[in-house]
Amino acid sequence: MLHLLRRRGRTAALALSAIAALAFGVTAPAGAVAAPASAPEKRGPVSVAYVEVNDHSMLNVGKYTLANGGGNAFDVAVIFAANINYNTDTKTAYLHFNPNVQRVLDNVATEVRPLQRKGIKVVLSVLGNHQGAGFANFPSQQAASAFAKQLSDTVTEYGLDGIDFDDEYAKYGTNGTGGPNSSSFVHLVTALRTNLPDKIISLYNIGPSASRLSYGGVDVSSKFDYAWNPYYGTWQAPRIALPKSKLSPAAVEIGRTSQSTSAGLARRTVREGYGVYLTYNLDGTDRSAEVSAFTRELYGSDAVYTP
Repeated sequence: MLHLLRRRGRTAALALSAIAALAFGVTAPAGAVAAPASAPEKRGPVSVAYVEVNDHSMLNVGKYTLANGGGNAFDVAVIFAANINYNTDTKTAYLHFNPNVQRVLDNVATEVRPLQRKGIKVVLSVLGNHQGAGFANFPSQQAASAFAKQLSDTVTEYGLDGIDFDDEYAKYGTNGTGGPNSSSFVHLVTALRTNLPDKIISLYNIGPSASRLSYGGVDVSSKFDYAWNPYYGTWQAPRIALPKSKLSPAAVEIGRTSQSTSAGLARRTVREGYGVYLTYNLDGTDRSAEVSAFTRELYGSDAVYTP
């Protein structure tokens, strides 16, 4: 049976980050990122790994390399997930981290930088939290821009590589919030791209925001680096005006999607010329057999797991 529903964790509370000192004893600014090592070259689609940090370590993403050439099996690691929460007193949305997301951010020197030094990009996913606040119901452009600033400030402070939008579990209308409107997400993405011109902005193609990408003559589709299918074990190209090189119609959940399905979706990705392959829920178990099922099709190589 195809696994169409996701088991997604919740998130929460803002924290300070401790970053390792630079050479010569100079303390690095909070968002400083060491230059990545030159990763072995590989050809093929960008591979993405979401990690439920409530249960698993981000470092698992860096434990897989290709047997042929030694390149990283995964190119993008997604911290799943921060939340968009709602303050009922001020009637504003705010960015919230749960203790496990906070732990990752507090320890970017050991949880994130090792991946970045290998050439793996690390982005923060942001998810609704049943409080009425979502990406599609900011009441004004000013409110959307204020939340975009919280996102970009977080990326800068912790030295992350971007933001992923996942418009689920918002429960629009709760706590007196409004329903989805046409302008909100366009204002949010526009402001975030202005703040982060060279960072990743990705779209988990689900929820009201995914169908509200155009307003007032502005279409924000081109402001995304990637968009992907949200239903694991299936093939579904996101309906967004991006080239195939930035889309993942394939989506698999590691540990639940069969190896034959993963391989078939990877073959189709290559055959039809798409540039991204999405995976979810990479854990700390040796999943080299499951990862190899799609890396053989994407890159012509098995994956090697190094604890």
